[in-house]
Amino acid sequence: MRNGVRAAYAERAAEYTARLGRIDATSLIDRSSIEDWARQVDGPIADVGCGPGHWTAHLASRGHDVIGIEPVAEFLALAQSAYSDGAFRAGTAATLPTAAFDGILAWYSLIHTPPPELPAQLRHLHRALRPGGQILLGMFAGERCEPFDHAVTTAYFWPPAQLSDLLEQTGFTVSVVRTRQDVGVRPHVDLAAHR
Repeated sequence: MRNGVRAAYAERAAEYTARLGRIDATSLIDRSSIEDWARQVDGPIADVGCGPGHWTAHLASRGHDVIGIEPVAEFLALAQSAYSDGAFRAGTAATLPTAAFDGILAWYSLIHTPPPELPAQLRHLHRALRPGGQILLGMFAGERCEPFDHAVTTAYFWPPAQLSDLLEQTGFTVSVVRTRQDVGVRPHVDLAAHR
């Protein structure tokens, strides 16, 4: 995570957590997608870029062995405070141990990654998965790969086919590409793949 992105989230961590950091603030469709994906994972899951920790805690409450990984100290403190039973630690995709996880959830944690840097981030995630390990990636969908003004800092739209190709080029086998456009929000894409 770039320092500017980290600083922007650090400044707004409490506001973000109050508005979006609860599982009941998430879309039922997102919950269903993530729960369905997690049921296919037989071992430890890393929630990379876990933010305030609500997805980590939700998966743990459903019986999964999950750890939240977060580079923003303010988010990490809020997650540890809200979910004292949860497992959280500071880190990024680059600091994940090799072949340590059977699942990686990267739910909107790569939306601020400039397009030329995304392949390296995906390679870090691929390296951290065990053979056969599963990844679920959530991003903003668009007709072109282009930046937009996100509430926190610049984020990127990605054409779903381009994201799928990028996952394949970095060693993944894509199994699901799902898009949707909810009323009043940006288009969404989630992609499931395995190593």
